[in-house]
Amino acid sequence: MPLGIDAELCGECLRRPPPQAATRAAFIYRAPLDRLLPRAKFHGDLASLRLLSQLMAGRVADADRPCALVPIPLHRDRLRRRGYDQALELARPLSRRLDVPLRDDLLRRVRATSAQSRLDAGARRRNLRGAFEVRAGPELPAHVALVDDVMTTGATARSAAMALLRAGVRRVDVWVCARVP
Repeated sequence: MPLGIDAELCGECLRRPPPQAATRAAFIYRAPLDRLLPRAKFHGDLASLRLLSQLMAGRVADADRPCALVPIPLHRDRLRRRGYDQALELARPLSRRLDVPLRDDLLRRVRATSAQSRLDAGARRRNLRGAFEVRAGPELPAHVALVDDVMTTGATARSAAMALLRAGVRRVDVWVCARVP
């Protein structure tokens, strides 16, 4: 549900509550985003990602302010093939606009996973088990917002949020550009 305000929980969330405290989706994944986001994600349209980040900023401006924004990372092999990380390209201008530190050094994808778009909900969850790791280092922020382009089943956000919570982050929110209805 866009903005996550007064939205009812879906049946899956009632059965298996997500680890994140809140989820904010700037948009519903439908026209024109169903064409714009894949073009930005797979065809290097970085200008579209900057525009979408600007629009996201307006939609999350009233959210509880996290201590840091953490983009959902790509595995290094996929990053090498694609040349950029769409979540980072959304998070970078969002960080500047909202004056929230960007922590793209905090979370890493340690396992190459299959493309989520080709998998059903159960396979998505299995695909992401153990995929993320929090990098050891300085003090962890107490509250972070994970940033990603699209949320379908929430499996990626769940896996990344669990890794952060296990490492000691006290609150994880998820901010996505679009949510599949």
